[in-house]
Amino acid sequence: MYPFIFRTVFARLGAETAHRLVVPVIRVLGVWPFAPIVRAITRPDPRLRTEALGLVFASPFGVAAGFDKNAVMTEGLYALGFGHVEVGTVTAVPQDGNPKPRLFRLIADRALVNRMGFNNAGASAAAQRLTRARRRTRRAVLGANIGKSRIVDVEHATADYVTSTKLVAPVADYLVVNVSSPNTPGLRGLQAVETLRPLLEAVRDAAGTTPLLVKIAPDLRDDEVDAVARLAVDVGLAGLIATNTTISRAGLATPAAEVAAIGEGGLSGAPLKHRALEVLRIVRAAVPDGFCVVAAGGVETAADVRERLDAGADLVQGYTAFIYCGPLWARQINRALAQH
Repeated sequence: MYPFIFRTVFARLGAETAHRLVVPVIRVLGVWPFAPIVRAITRPDPRLRTEALGLVFASPFGVAAGFDKNAVMTEGLYALGFGHVEVGTVTAVPQDGNPKPRLFRLIADRALVNRMGFNNAGASAAAQRLTRARRRTRRAVLGANIGKSRIVDVEHATADYVTSTKLVAPVADYLVVNVSSPNTPGLRGLQAVETLRPLLEAVRDAAGTTPLLVKIAPDLRDDEVDAVARLAVDVGLAGLIATNTTISRAGLATPAAEVAAIGEGGLSGAPLKHRALEVLRIVRAAVPDGFCVVAAGGVETAADVRERLDAGADLVQGYTAFIYCGPLWARQINRALAQH
């Protein structure tokens, strides 16, 4: 049913318009009387219970940051069977993001290109919404992904991240420092070890007891991936997410002219699978067993999730395939995982 709906309805709409239309539907699924009914259908098998970051996850498979930028769908996404929901990216200063259009489908590649630019209502609003969601859904694991406000110069990024941290860390189950989006000028430069260390140390101190992770780009060289992973351990982080979107356009089935017309932005989805898996293996080899590694990028099927877990991931996240697979995606993955 969903493939037909996608082809006849969503594929004919702009990608961001389609996303905006599904937001209220997912929100409704998370409230009474719908939430208990939906959750009864989608609840992960108890065998999928996973412990990481000092937390208990109903499933190792969760939804990555980017889908619920403003923490308005957490309860509905939990009801749909995701083992955790990572909201954001949120910034200290509310911002509209980049000019539209800024989200594009590459249907032939089962991929997306986005240059959203961290559009969000700000860390204060996210903190309030997470607080309300926590009261209503105590079993859901809710993470928060934070980034640099566009109006803040890179040299002042640390203070900006600390502001967001102080707002959302007390109400999030874990916190992620995003220094790897390609859509905020100068952001990826913060991944350099010499600039990343003081940033992570400051956020770590501000986060208190909330587990802290850093999210890295797949476009780093292998040696840079290894260096950031070792830095994360040295600084005392709880984990690392591998990976964010890529600026590469290699190997796409979509015609080159169409890709060029879309322009800049981060590519996510199936084309990212190979590199994301490579980065995961580099990170896992560089960090100790107790260090949490979260895999993201090119995850669509239960086999993809299992491959990431077998490669050393503690948790796995998806986003883009949600667009192509529909609302029962998490349920389908969880059921297949439980059978093996």
